[in-house]
Formats: sequence, structure tokens, C-alpha cells
Amino acid sequence: MEHLVLETIEEVFASEHARDMCHCERCRLDIAAIVLNSLPPTYVVTYEGEVRKRTYALAVQYKADIVREIARAMETVTTHAHHERSDG
Repeated sequence: MEHLVLETIEEVFASEHARDMCHCERCRLDIAAIVLNSLPPTYVVTYEGEVRKRTYALAVQYKADIVREIARAMETVTTHAHHERSDG
């Protein structure tokens, strides 16, 4: 799950949506921590055949949840950054 969150943060930071956001490693990790703490754990106990049927639907929904939580975390980190922003 951590890998997917970090990968999605990189995708969001590469987009126009994050152009005003600080891109330092500390802010990225703060966002990741907030997102990981806000998402529910995903434990799946099912039969192998059912996993194949549900994997795509769950992945799409989970990715949407991650993007939503990244947007919220970006607002929090922007408002309460752990450092002064330097644009240089």
C-alpha cells in the first residue's frame, strides 16, 4: 500500500495540481504519512477466483481514494508545513 501511495504522490506532483506545493522530500513524506493514516486498512480474505473478478474494481476505487486523500493532505501540509518555504 505504501508503494502505491508514494507512486500516486509522484504522479500528482508531476501534474499542474501541485505547482504551488512545496516539492521537498519532507513535505512529500508528510503527505504520505497523512494519507496512509487516513486510509482504512485493506485486508482481503476471499477465494482465488473471486479475487480476479474484484481486483480491477477495487484497484480503481482505491486509487481514487488515495488521490482524494492526497489532495486533503496537500492542504494540511501547505497550511502547517514543518519548515519555511524557500522558492530558490
